[in-house]
Amino acid sequence: MSSLMSFLRAVIAACLILLPGTPAVAERLSAVARVDPAHSRLEAGRRTIRLDLALSQPVPYKIVTLNDPPRLVVDFHEVNWDGLSRQSLMEGVRRGVTDMRFGAFRPGWSRMVLELDGPWGLTGAALGRDGQTGLSMLRLSLAPIPLPEFIARARNPEEVLWDLPRRAPIEGTPRQRQRGERPLVVVLDPGHGGLDPGAERGGLREANLMLTFARELKEYLLRAGGFEVILTREEDVFVPLENRVSIARAAGADLFLSLHADALADGDASGATVYTLAAEASDAASAALAERHDRADLLAGLDLSSHDDLVAEVLMSMARTETAPRSEKLADALVMGIQARGGQMHKRPRLRADFSVLRSPDIPSVLLELGFMSNDYDLARLRSPSWRAQMADGIVPALKAWGAADAAEAQLLRK
Repeated sequence: MSSLMSFLRAVIAACLILLPGTPAVAERLSAVARVDPAHSRLEAGRRTIRLDLALSQPVPYKIVTLNDPPRLVVDFHEVNWDGLSRQSLMEGVRRGVTDMRFGAFRPGWSRMVLELDGPWGLTGAALGRDGQTGLSMLRLSLAPIPLPEFIARARNPEEVLWDLPRRAPIEGTPRQRQRGERPLVVVLDPGHGGLDPGAERGGLREANLMLTFARELKEYLLRAGGFEVILTREEDVFVPLENRVSIARAAGADLFLSLHADALADGDASGATVYTLAAEASDAASAALAERHDRADLLAGLDLSSHDDLVAEVLMSMARTETAPRSEKLADALVMGIQARGGQMHKRPRLRADFSVLRSPDIPSVLLELGFMSNDYDLARLRSPSWRAQMADGIVPALKAWGAADAAEAQLLRK
């Protein structure tokens, strides 16, 4: 390990010499899943109630009916209701639903309650992707049922309906581990996008800042040579979390780099942080960050639909035996590269957390928090083209160094 790290440092230093120089240079946080009011509707008639709730991304949900008074309760993990109007949804509803409310339920969870005018039973519940809008649509339907049956359902714990978002289809197969014989395929993942703005402050959105940086970093990598670069999104559009790894697999990625800008509701912090995957977060702040970026506990990177969760976890753990150390070395290389260019790092630059976008078992993956939007100095840096160029000047040689060291290691293993 020590010889590999020494080689890594030497390659970073060499790459820094070869690259052209560059001039040195309390906000409310939103849930990841947001309601789209324009595509959400409630319809109620004599024989049916139908609710279509459009979400920016799929989330786990739970449905239960309760009595005294009769009502349908839907809990979500977690939904931002901004812009949704009770009045507009209830407009034209004369029977079936007498009232409705929605909002935060407890940390990490949101709730919607439909108050019913009698015993209505759930006849259908499905969460799927709408082909026209690209939104996740939760469709619920209810029909009248006898009162004794309604009361029995409300009292029966087995009548509680749980569901998780469907795993994204996995497209493509990653190439064999690179040995330095071809360009390094880098997938850059600008966090959030579209209806999911990420952290927001002073009219600035994390999604837009990260897309700008990803585009700039792509140009730096292409000019440096030896890279093929793919972005998980090229514009301000929503890409579901579980699909981002699918994009990397389809591209035959050699590494996956997710880009974000952190924000704190309380306290203050500054500087960049590099995260790798771990079931147990390094600290409470890292766990909270993963919760904000990533609300759904999705298995991404392998088609495990025919296996139960225990088998799936065993298979993924086996696949990560080789990949996890490569991700750790990639993270170390990024920290060294950014520091070598004088980039501002957090006091703990290397942390771990359970991010879904890092769960590919066969693609080395890291998440880079470029700074804290909740910090005035970091926010100014994120807006500065010269500072972003300085960060890119550190990242490019770091990826070159990691690619060279990773290829050398692959050649040794081959022998």
